[in-house]
Amino acid sequence: NHFMENKSNESTPQRPEGNRIIDAPLVNLDLNEYKSQIKTEKAWMENDRNAITLFKSHGLRLVLIALHKDAEMAKHSAKGMITVQVQEGLIKFSTEEQSVELSAGQMIVLHEGIPHSVLALEESTFLLTLIESSLSK
Repeated sequence: NHFMENKSNESTPQRPEGNRIIDAPLVNLDLNEYKSQIKTEKAWMENDRNAITLFKSHGLRLVLIALHKDAEMAKHSAKGMITVQVQEGLIKFSTEEQSVELSAGQMIVLHEGIPHSVLALEESTFLLTLIESSLSK
């Protein structure tokens, strides 16, 4: 079936407007616009981070994440392969085996289930892609 229902996000207290298209046959994403949006929201003002899901469908998720300087995403692992692509700033991405510093235009690919942490060395924004493993469902 090549016809596909458009799916929208539900409104939340953090993002009351809702109605963002997060799944459709073609989803056009303006990362600069979303980057500006998440840095004007209350969650950004009151916490060390903010994030917005840009796309979610069939085992693929795209999330734009902004971190204040010195914010840390503590060690965790993903149920699938991920990419982290830095849009602005400087982050330290660490696994038990190695650490890399990534700045705008740089990215990593990480296999499923590898514990990792992220530390913002500067105010930073990055695009997280999660490809969920069919094995982990």
